[in-house]
Amino acid sequence: MPNKVVPREDWLAQRKALLLLEKAHTQERERLAKLRQALPWVKVEKDYRFHNADGELSLLDLFADRNQLMIYHLMFGTGWDAPCIGCSQWADALSGTTHQFKHADARVIAVSRAPVEQLLPVQQERHWRFTWVSSLGSDFNLDYYASSDDLSQGCKAETGSETVEFDRGENHGVSVFARNDAGEVFHTYSSYNRGIEALNGSMGYLDLLPKGRAW
Repeated sequence: MPNKVVPREDWLAQRKALLLLEKAHTQERERLAKLRQALPWVKVEKDYRFHNADGELSLLDLFADRNQLMIYHLMFGTGWDAPCIGCSQWADALSGTTHQFKHADARVIAVSRAPVEQLLPVQQERHWRFTWVSSLGSDFNLDYYASSDDLSQGCKAETGSETVEFDRGENHGVSVFARNDAGEVFHTYSSYNRGIEALNGSMGYLDLLPKGRAW
């Protein structure tokens, strides 16, 4: 059933009313961003290890030459044949954009628990142009609620700030870190599930369509 069809004058009146709500939403989003940036930090004490095609990396190594690091928890569990379909669409949106963060002194990468030997062919096949490393053998995914040892469908966990739900032991989200001049690393923020929808640019476009989102 199509939407109601009205004269342009009536459409403009309703569009202006909606614009007021959109502006209020924008202002609230900016307020939340400032509150998010003002959160205290937690020092990372564990020596997490990751792997790429060249070998082993520390969490500090993942920063490269930047002082801020954002990690997208891309759902690809051990024993899986392929990454999550939804996460793959997020990866498509992320691919080709990560170079834009350099001017903000930040780096954006993806981390999965699947072994690096599985990540590399998938990345090549799908032409993903972002850094993607494996956390296999590390507690990183478990500590940051991207993975669970409970592989049952719909397993849930409390992060301390929100409830997250796992799919066969995996969850998607974002964790953010910063480092200081002494090389110390700090956890500054994490969010999961619908909390990171705004980071997928395609969703913003889809929300403007009359039919809304489609996967």
